[in-house]
Amino acid sequence: MVDCIERFSLMQEGQLGRPERFFPLFSSVNSLAGVGPKATVGFKNLGVTRVRDLLFFLPLGGIKRLKEKDLESKYLPSTITIEITVKSYRQTKRSNPIRVLVTSSKFKLELVFFHARLDWIKSVLPIDEKRVISGKVEVFSTGLQMVHPDYIVKSSDINLIPDFEPIYSLSKGITQKFMIKTIAQALDKNIPFQEWIHKSILQKFRWPDFSSALSMVHNPKHIREIRPNSLARERLAFDELFAQQISLALARMHFRRTRGVSIVGSGFLIKKLREKLAFTLTSAQEEAISEINGDLGSKLRMNRLLQGDVGSGKTIVALISMLTVVEFGGQAALLAPTEILAKQHYEAITTITNELNISVTLLTGRDKGKLRGSKLAEIRSGSAQIIIGTHALFQESVGYQNLVFAVIDEQHRFGVQQRMNLVKKGINVDVLVMTATPIPRSLSLTYYGDMDISILYEKPENRKPVKTAVMSESKIEGIFDRLEISLNDGRRVYWVCPLIEDSEVLRLTSAELRRRSLKERFPQQNIGLIHGQMSSEDKDATMHKFSTGEINLLVSTTVIEVGVDVPSASIMIVEAAERFGLAQLHQLRGRVGRGTEQSSCILIYSGKLAKTSKARLEILRDTEDGFEISEADLRIRGAGDVLGLQQSGLPKFLIADLATQNHLLEIARDDSRKLLKSDPRLITTRGAAVRDLLYLMDMQGSFAFIQVG
Repeated sequence: MVDCIERFSLMQEGQLGRPERFFPLFSSVNSLAGVGPKATVGFKNLGVTRVRDLLFFLPLGGIKRLKEKDLESKYLPSTITIEITVKSYRQTKRSNPIRVLVTSSKFKLELVFFHARLDWIKSVLPIDEKRVISGKVEVFSTGLQMVHPDYIVKSSDINLIPDFEPIYSLSKGITQKFMIKTIAQALDKNIPFQEWIHKSILQKFRWPDFSSALSMVHNPKHIREIRPNSLARERLAFDELFAQQISLALARMHFRRTRGVSIVGSGFLIKKLREKLAFTLTSAQEEAISEINGDLGSKLRMNRLLQGDVGSGKTIVALISMLTVVEFGGQAALLAPTEILAKQHYEAITTITNELNISVTLLTGRDKGKLRGSKLAEIRSGSAQIIIGTHALFQESVGYQNLVFAVIDEQHRFGVQQRMNLVKKGINVDVLVMTATPIPRSLSLTYYGDMDISILYEKPENRKPVKTAVMSESKIEGIFDRLEISLNDGRRVYWVCPLIEDSEVLRLTSAELRRRSLKERFPQQNIGLIHGQMSSEDKDATMHKFSTGEINLLVSTTVIEVGVDVPSASIMIVEAAERFGLAQLHQLRGRVGRGTEQSSCILIYSGKLAKTSKARLEILRDTEDGFEISEADLRIRGAGDVLGLQQSGLPKFLIADLATQNHLLEIARDDSRKLLKSDPRLITTRGAAVRDLLYLMDMQGSFAFIQVG
């Protein structure tokens, strides 16, 4: 888990200093000449606060400046560098722009300056003198114009104007010229480094050394040198990936050295459970159970991810693993992100275990007074063997008798410290985290590279594929007609909207408005509403009514996206589907198709679909394979949106692109493990260089995991 790296920084932040030679790189950006308070704020808005940040603030594109003696129409509009002679100035009113007429051997050109001083223009563009100017020339009704030339120099200084110039993202108070000048200062402060990339990798890709790569990307000679597949940018992307993989490998090595409890059960409870199950576990489930039990039985701590598509059966795998803990005499905790999901886990697990004579306790923030006190006493005494709950599980007042196993469901919904707080309730607790979000291989290596991974790649045999249709909102009446037939047949339906209430900004139908329109259209039906602003009690009550059939049409926001399990629900309608990510739509679709009835999903889009949006929805229509969908989502939207990088603990890459540079990630992962196998303390010449890389990439917290002695 990425948590391992952050665990140190949370607990020991600031105690591991960088070597003194790094100080210039990590000094504030305002230590550079010309960077005052306003520019400092502008840089901060761009995510740049230190000199080092400028090194990795790469150009977005570039401008090619054509050097031509005379202009021809085929060049226009174009950015041109050309020698001219100044002829005259013109300004009709002080508030009007100043216009300067200049000529070359074959044409006339008007330079236009807004909010400029005439005395300054006369000083840089004297009458009858030659100058070299560079800027964008366009054709207007009055002739050729160049507004605010980028460069004005004497003819002898023409070489000061670059043929190709990088373009950077800007903020208020930061111009392109100022950015280029400031980055040049940052490059001057760069320090020499020993090579941290293995020689064979350097030779294979013909990459430049680190400092040369930085110089090349900030001083490109051609647009191809700015592209992600240029040698310099590719090398810097690998540096970023390699540092991250070294950090994960160090955390993995540290976790594997940590002794845990060898948990071996009698097999009695599991045998009884298997006899009771009305279905046969898939081979993928059996394999995952074997891997988890192998970890439990080891004297090293478990750190495993159980990854499974919607409906793949993660809960039963986790339960069988928890029963091994109960047979051993320990306690197992299952942490869920919401009360709805926690209660659902509790009901599903107790239904299965009601004849096994074990104690399963549900603890949520709703528990108060004597009831809460009673549950806390059961947990503290050990009579509660499996504890299921929300954030309440790791509150200070909750004590465990012998917590040895923690299962964290939808782990990305918890902050780092929250997950740590649960694990600290026991000693050397084995950890199993679960996710229903199919993750592309590249993201698995990146975000879970320090974990062992079990994948449930099958679904139970009795699950029928969900039929998916993509329809325009213009066909809403036809959808209503089909919906009426389904409701009259006793079908249960989800209708998902992107908003809770109406918005003055977005022209979208809110959940509240859709519920009102559906009640008018189907007055005889019981229609419920559920969203994130409702109290837990109201949400639970509504879900219970939907589950029992008291409500047969549930209008909702994405609060039902993960984990909600109502097998009798067989129709999912998603409104404004183009506003959702593929993975999110796949999760919503996964709320149906959980029973024996044929299920369907209708994705309604609003307005005219853009080409990309259409492609996304068609992918969802054509496949139910969550991993295939996640790979497509990665290609279309990038890693940030697929997993939601606002989530705590997920790294943000400045240069590397996981959607297109998987091959670099694989190489970085393999080489990092090879290096640490031969040099676990990073004390060789290359190991010392890798330490420098970790300092440079601000990952020195990983040194806490380097083996001592």
